Amino acid sequence: MLLRKRLGCLHAHHSNIEYIEQAFQNIEKVELVHFVDPGLIQQVSKGTDGLAFKVKEQLGWMESCDMDAILITCTNYIALLEEVQLELSIPIIKIDEPFFETLCEEKQPHTILFTNPETVEGTMNRLQQYALLHEKSINTEVKVIDNTFELIIHGKKDAYNNAIIQALHVVAGEQQHISVAQLSMVEAARQFGKESDVTIIHPLKSLVKFVMRSIK
Repeated sequence: MLLRKRLGCLHAHHSNIEYIEQAFQNIEKVELVHFVDPGLIQQVSKGTDGLAFKVKEQLGWMESCDMDAILITCTNYIALLEEVQLELSIPIIKIDEPFFETLCEEKQPHTILFTNPETVEGTMNRLQQYALLHEKSINTEVKVIDNTFELIIHGKKDAYNNAIIQALHVVAGEQQHISVAQLSMVEAARQFGKESDVTIIHPLKSLVKFVMRSIK
């Protein structure tokens, strides 16, 4: 009998569930259990006071549900965790760490796209810290696709993906080394990759291998 590892996935929006399900669809060793708390996205725009302890409380609750590891898919959640001391007995996997690992291997100037401006500062600070810790140098430029994130929040997925693809066409005309920083942008990045000869780095590219190394 196959003994499966239970991976609790913490999302800020339900739309991220399908991306993680697709990534692990052929991994029999892992059982995914999804937890969604969209309230944090609304609260971050009002300020972050006290929110870190809310996330810490949520992670403690997930651990008590017999998880073997926790995957955090929201970069806002990840940035907030820098403010608190976790006391969990299971691995906490941050979705941006394998993404950073890949970015730090890039030798050429690189453009990172976001749709949610609230995630930029936290993500880029963590990327700089990761590069410093691993003695890597990075040459990145950030671009935010304005007035787009609200589309996915309101369930307008096709319009959201189209807006990202249009932005990728513009950026690709100027820069061949591109990534998208948010999980919600992966589908559009993949579609654009099929239509062009530009490879877009995204948070799912090396996630499964990274998770399997963490929970074996």
